[in-house]
Amino acid sequence: MGDPRKLLIVAHAPSPNTCKLRDAVEEGARHPDIENVEVRVLAPLDAGPGDVLWCDAILLGTTENLGYMSGALKDFFDRSYYPCLDKTQGLPFSFYIRAGHDGTGTRRAIESITTGLRWRQVQEPLLCRGEYRNEFEDQCRELGMTLAASLDAGLL
Repeated sequence: MGDPRKLLIVAHAPSPNTCKLRDAVEEGARHPDIENVEVRVLAPLDAGPGDVLWCDAILLGTTENLGYMSGALKDFFDRSYYPCLDKTQGLPFSFYIRAGHDGTGTRRAIESITTGLRWRQVQEPLLCRGEYRNEFEDQCRELGMTLAASLDAGLL
């Protein structure tokens, strides 16, 4: 089995419900059938360029704040953009948004920054829109599991 592949999850989770989403993503990524993936979960203010350079794929999570990503995730991008720009091109990624409204502005902002970084979006983003529903947790679990399983299988 060689060295484990590395999945970084950077998720802003300021409320009990967003903590449930972050935990579901992590649970999916750590599914017992996924054997050769190391998972690191960090809040955006605790993550930085070294973490991005460490990973083989990244999964981002944010709330929708006034039609934009959380300030914490924006701060993560501000601190990581230039140190990672020439070193992480093609980095596989996906993301989820906990959106009280439609999430389109948040999605557009994340896609704009990741396009500049030349990261490679490997799964459709998950938009958890409207009133909180428990099914969001199942969807987040599946997102984490799919990304980690793809790493484990050598597809990414």
